[in-house]
Amino acid sequence: MHVSQNRWGRYAKASRIFGCLSRIFGIFALLTLLLPLAGPADAGFLARFLPKVTPGELLEGAESFGDALSEAPAVPLLADGEILGYAFLNTDFVNAAGYSGKPIHVIIALDRDARITGLKLVDHKEPIVLVGIPESKIVEVIKGYVGFDLALFEVNDGADHDVDIVSGATVTIMVIDDSIVRASLKLARQLGLGGLAPEAGIAAGPRFEVDETVTETSSWQSLLEQGAVGRLRVSLADVNKAFQESGEAEAAERPEKGDPDSDYIDLYAAVVTIPAIGRSLLGEAEYGNMQDVLSADQDALLIAAKGRYSFKGSGYVRGGVFDRFQIIQGDESYRFRDRNHKRLGEVEAKGAPEFSEVDLFYIPKERSFDPTAPWRLELLAQRAIGPTQKAYLTFDLDYRAPSEYLRRIEPVAATTSEPAPESADVTLATLFEHNSDALWVKLWREKIPEILITVVALTALTLIFFLQDWLAKRPLLTERVRIGFLLFTLFGLGFYANAQLSVVNVMTFFSALINDFRWEYFLKDPLIFILWFSVAASLLFWGRGPFCGWLCPFGAFQELLNKLAKALRVPQVEVPWWLHERLWTLKYMIFLVLFGLSLYSLGLAEELAEVEPFKTAIILKFQRAWPFVLFAVAVLAASLFIERFYCRYVCPLGAALAIPGRVRMFEWLKRYRECGSPCQRCAKECMVGAIHPEGQINPNECLYCLHCQTLYYDDSRCPVMIQRRLKRERREALASKNPPPGKNSLKKPELALSDFMPD
Repeated sequence: MHVSQNRWGRYAKASRIFGCLSRIFGIFALLTLLLPLAGPADAGFLARFLPKVTPGELLEGAESFGDALSEAPAVPLLADGEILGYAFLNTDFVNAAGYSGKPIHVIIALDRDARITGLKLVDHKEPIVLVGIPESKIVEVIKGYVGFDLALFEVNDGADHDVDIVSGATVTIMVIDDSIVRASLKLARQLGLGGLAPEAGIAAGPRFEVDETVTETSSWQSLLEQGAVGRLRVSLADVNKAFQESGEAEAAERPEKGDPDSDYIDLYAAVVTIPAIGRSLLGEAEYGNMQDVLSADQDALLIAAKGRYSFKGSGYVRGGVFDRFQIIQGDESYRFRDRNHKRLGEVEAKGAPEFSEVDLFYIPKERSFDPTAPWRLELLAQRAIGPTQKAYLTFDLDYRAPSEYLRRIEPVAATTSEPAPESADVTLATLFEHNSDALWVKLWREKIPEILITVVALTALTLIFFLQDWLAKRPLLTERVRIGFLLFTLFGLGFYANAQLSVVNVMTFFSALINDFRWEYFLKDPLIFILWFSVAASLLFWGRGPFCGWLCPFGAFQELLNKLAKALRVPQVEVPWWLHERLWTLKYMIFLVLFGLSLYSLGLAEELAEVEPFKTAIILKFQRAWPFVLFAVAVLAASLFIERFYCRYVCPLGAALAIPGRVRMFEWLKRYRECGSPCQRCAKECMVGAIHPEGQINPNECLYCLHCQTLYYDDSRCPVMIQRRLKRERREALASKNPPPGKNSLKKPELALSDFMPD
């Protein structure tokens, strides 16, 4: 016993030191988490990146930057007070999300004749280094835009513009090209540079909306004749001729072999959120499934093809991005990731041919798309010209929804908006009112039912914790409440709402704090925002347990599977304490590596964050490349034998939350002096092994399942409560004039001390 006490004393001393350090770090982490609540952040991107360039780099002879323009997010380039041109950032004008899903920021300069005079890549999160491509190649491509004449480009309608693709970085280069050209055109038109006139506003011409009352289905041939399905057919002769005329000698020397009139690709596309078109092409069942997936005002496209060339390719399997095509509408371009995609078997319209590829693509929720306006599909064709080199060219499929499926809207006269009130009192209502046109406000309005359900669930969980003593005295009710809540978390928050938090959110948040914090980044997904807000609050009260133990869909998945395994008598593996205690550190090491890498390259860190199987199992529901699925299944299989295996030893998000969780203000989990000496029941039955043999609960590992609290009050399983019950029964018997007959009624039940001792 003396040795045990010394061991406990040493542990307690070390624990206090570690606790102090953890609290200091935790307080710092929580303060940085809550700092943005204090006030609005800088609204401009250009001001952030402008110090990275000099005026002379962007335009020869420029000496200084002028004051920011009021009519556009740009600054004049000055020489002796005279304006020579303008500098601006591509991402202030157009979406420039690259392969990593993060913006590629390029500062561009235009002279007064609408010619590009200089460019500089100032920030990106592209994982270019992962495929061995030096950044210098990308920079060299960007420099090639110096001298680009926007006025001439506009006159020729872009016919003479070729993109210098770097093999292995197709998406990155095409996004850069698209954003440079479109952002430059927007600014040139806005300022009237080079004689370019501003684009006519929507109110200047007729406007249309989808006519939801037209629902009659049509045959495949009728849809083609109406233009409801757009077509692009490229024969082998067409593609060979195109490469010959491209000036790529090596590509021209490697023509496609076969019948010149056979299909290189026969491609079809249509907007299937137009009811009549969607029902015709998808069939009623699949059209209904699509409607269940889409949110309000979100659109979807059907793309089908046959021929020897695939419009999808296989690159998306590795990286999740479809790099062979993009959708362009006006000054916006749309690329698709694997999460915006669904593979279909066939086209349901009567008379439709068989296709080798039929796929449904959802326009991302955060992007606006007008199904009534013209758009085009730009297909990137490629040809190998060496072991690692390829030549590229593009073909376009133009599309406009037929007028019979649309309804004209009368123009609404513009009204002068009243200025926002100058009152310092800002309520939630005024916040939404003053930002009513903002994308995040629209997204919140679309998800009002989901938001209300989530808030109700969080309120219920808060009540569970505040009333935990009352609940813990009713073990059966506690178990049913917990299983019910886990089912809601898995199927409601997880599979339905995709509200799965990730360590990527943590890294992105800290990156935003360091670089440029904007509320709209985090407000675009209301459920994720609400959950993170609840996590920040719960860390102050209870630590990481409320999220990891109750609100994490993947954690709920593991626990429910383990309960099923136990019900089927699957043998459980008990990890020895000495090994269990050391394996705890693994998740902290993983988190620290990811966090450190995120400070160097957020894109690289996000690639390595695939150590989380959340995206595969919860977001994409196992619809992914087999290595990702295999990893997720392996983790879930391990949880059949070791309860919450991933949460215990691997989860970097759990580690990230455990560190600030050390600053929690309350210790509501009750213990007896006898816990750990001699009783070990709670330690044995803790689902994640968060209770030390000495009896104390490790708050970094505790998932707040309340099982130890049900034992704490159970007078049939807890030795302390058993002794209290027996004493109470004896007192009641002695106080009674008619004590119960026989001695056995007052005997202590047979309890072996070994039942509560470690093996």
